[in-house]
Amino acid sequence: MKALYGQQNSPGEEMTFVFQERENLPASRDHDVKVQVRACALSWLDTKLLSEIKVKKELVPVGREISGVVLEVGSKVTFFQPDDEVVGILPLDSEESGVCEVILVHEHYLVHKPEKVCWAEAAGTVRDGLRAYTALHYLAQVSPGTSVLVLDGASPFGTIAIQLAQHRGAKVISTAHSLEDKQYLERLRPAGGFGSVKPELFSKSEIICRNNTMSNWPGVRQPLVVRLYSAEDEPASKSQLLPHKHDIITLLGVGGRWITTERNLQLDPPDSHSLFLKGATVSFLNDEIWNLSSVQQGKYLTILEDIMEKLSNSIFRPQLDEPIPLYEAKVSMEIVQKNQARKRQVIQF
Repeated sequence: MKALYGQQNSPGEEMTFVFQERENLPASRDHDVKVQVRACALSWLDTKLLSEIKVKKELVPVGREISGVVLEVGSKVTFFQPDDEVVGILPLDSEESGVCEVILVHEHYLVHKPEKVCWAEAAGTVRDGLRAYTALHYLAQVSPGTSVLVLDGASPFGTIAIQLAQHRGAKVISTAHSLEDKQYLERLRPAGGFGSVKPELFSKSEIICRNNTMSNWPGVRQPLVVRLYSAEDEPASKSQLLPHKHDIITLLGVGGRWITTERNLQLDPPDSHSLFLKGATVSFLNDEIWNLSSVQQGKYLTILEDIMEKLSNSIFRPQLDEPIPLYEAKVSMEIVQKNQARKRQVIQF
């Protein structure tokens, strides 16, 4: 039985991916669930975060978002029984690679998968759904009538963020990298509920030059990345797709919230003063907080269950690539680690 791992010989070195043969699973504990994996989504490995929380491994397990069938349960497992269909996200310190036919998972990291949801969609949506919920519900507190700006709305996360914002009755504005992305977003319409307005689409340059109009909107929120410095300080290939942080702050309305994944964000005094005058705030999106705080475990599982319910009801329609066979997992993970995948990559067994 093979499993996929990432290997980094020295800090800053490009990560390589290898298959390791596994003869036996570790001993099962009372709350462990043995899962036969049917699908596993691939996500970028944040080696810096692992180092910061003191998780140091020679081989880093690859693939944390899994869906599958329960084979066996530990003596104290109460949520699941054999043959249950489940989905979940393995914890940061997990020794298990999701790119493996059979794994052991603590029951508190799993929820039931709806019968009508396919394996690939379940695994491919759970993380982006969690990030969208964290950004829009817990950080931005989006409600009907608010305006939400999503950069790169045709990305896997952007797609789910748009759908969740529309479902909550928000007016959605999105940016598109290409004509193909724009056409995709124009077809993106909610299946029901709130948000009958389809996304308004602008290019990056149009978003920036229209800021005098958009700054009057009550609370534009942005849940993706931003350019920190001026164009002279960054390579053109990196900066041309990202607005400057000052542009984003200019777009915020009174009481607006900017949600960002940029961990090294630095605000200059003029930017801080602008936020102060508007009563606006900056929040940082780290979707790993749910796994880093066991106090929030019940709330975390409730979010996962709601994501699966929305997926089952077609409120969430993920941006997935064609399912990938196991023998192509190594190549696919290399693409994901380089941030070159435009659709969510899912390994299907």
